[in-house]
Formats: sequence, structure tokens, C-alpha cells
Amino acid sequence: MRAAQWKDYELIDTSGGERLERWGDVILIRPDPQILWETPRSDPRWKQANARYQRSSTGGGAWQEWRRVPPMWKIHYHELTLQIKTMGFKHTGVFPEQAVNWDFAMEKIRGAGRPVKVLNLFGYTGAATLACAAAGASVCHVDASRGMVAWARENAAASGLADKPVRWLVDDCMKFVQREQRRGNTYDAIIMDPPSYGRGPGGEVWKLEEQLYSLVSQCVPILSERPLFFLLNSYTTGLSPAVMEYLLGVLIGKKFGGSVSSGEIGLPVTDTGLVLPCGSTAIWQE
Repeated sequence: MRAAQWKDYELIDTSGGERLERWGDVILIRPDPQILWETPRSDPRWKQANARYQRSSTGGGAWQEWRRVPPMWKIHYHELTLQIKTMGFKHTGVFPEQAVNWDFAMEKIRGAGRPVKVLNLFGYTGAATLACAAAGASVCHVDASRGMVAWARENAAASGLADKPVRWLVDDCMKFVQREQRRGNTYDAIIMDPPSYGRGPGGEVWKLEEQLYSLVSQCVPILSERPLFFLLNSYTTGLSPAVMEYLLGVLIGKKFGGSVSSGEIGLPVTDTGLVLPCGSTAIWQE
């Protein structure tokens, strides 16, 4: 599955552990450990980039600016407007490969022919939330980072979606799901993009491979009687699409029927015509 509908984002080339990307009018070079190949950097934009994220041998890294990079700028994906900025750990606030999942969610919601309630867990800067809201769903957006939720709300305003029925919550996703069980609240669709690794507020270590079964199983009781879809995304290299597909089949397919599919998601590379894999998605749908 490849995100090929972008106009404001382009993966120009890949070589030597780095991506050459265009974000609107800004050219960035960012590291990517999956790019194992050394290919000729013949595209002149390798030497015309605005900035490059340089990893440090001691961990972390920093942006090196060669040409001015705005503090924040906007890119568009269909009717969505997303604010971009160069952040620590090489990020920009948008994972462009996720556009394939935004398209899927919008199509399912628009074709449902009924009101749809969506829960977006680990919602980050809100692109999936905005896609669902633009398609007509009411959405509950949950992320543990106050800064990310604020950014998501800014993206909603920039997209003209500030008045849509979206609840913006700063919360621990697992604890929120457990509280929703006790409240008896249900959702017609759940989107989940959990981190591979992290620490909780009490210093608890989170490893997706160890926590994923529990997390998904806790979500099953808050699915409505006739759920529309469950979308699970992962960037954890040790978690294959087939494993995630099997997990959704065991936990959701057995209860609700429907179908389960999975695959790699990726971005087309302009200079080679190939597709760079950028993570995995498994989807259950009615």
C-alpha cells in the first residue's frame, strides 16, 4: 500500500541511510535506518536542501540549516491542512505514508450510511482525527502529550474543522480505554498507532510487542454492536503485518466476523520509481 496522492509532499530520493524529501517548498534530508543501499546522489536537490538532521554518535542529533527553514509551515493533503516544523529526533509532525490509512478511514465513514463514532488512540498531531472528522464522523482524540494535542487542535483550525464534533483529550491511552469500559461508552471504529517503546508517567517501560495483545483486547469491549473498522499501525520492526493481522483476527474477527487484511505501507520514490517501506498496517473491517 503506497501513499501516492500527495502534492505537497515528495520522497525524492533515498541513499546511504537518508531520505531526500520535499515538504511544500522546503527540502529536508532525514535519516532512515532502513535505507541500506548506497546509490548515486545524482539529483541536484541533495545539495540544495534547506536542512539536514545529523545524528550524534552519543545519541540524539540536531538539525543543520543551510537555507532558511520557517519555524512552522503548512502542507495540504486533499482538504486537510497540516502544520509542519523541524523537531527533535528528526520528526516533522506528519508521517506522510499514513495518508493511505486516512483515505481508507474516510472512504469507510462516508460509505457507512449511518453516524460513526471514532476513537483515535495515540492520536499525535491529529491527521487521522481530521480525516475522520472531515468525512463526517464524531471523533475522540487521545494522546498522552499535551503539546501534541494542542498541535492537533491547531491543525483542526487550519483545516477549517474546529467546529466539528471532536473531543481532544490528554490522557494515558490504556487507562482511558479502561475508563470507557466502566462508563459503558462504545465506538464504531478505532484507530491505533502505538509507539514501539516508551516510558509511562511512573517510569514504567512500554514495549509494543509485550503490550499490544493486552491493549487491543481492552479495546474490544468498547466496540459498538456493529463496528465499522479497527485500524492498527506499527513502526516496530519486529512486529510483522501478518502477526498484527492474526491478532485482529483472533480478538475482533472471531467476535464480529468481517475480514482482516494487512500489509506494508510505503512512499513512492520519485527518482527510482520504487517504494520505500515505512511501517505496517493491519485492518479489520465489517
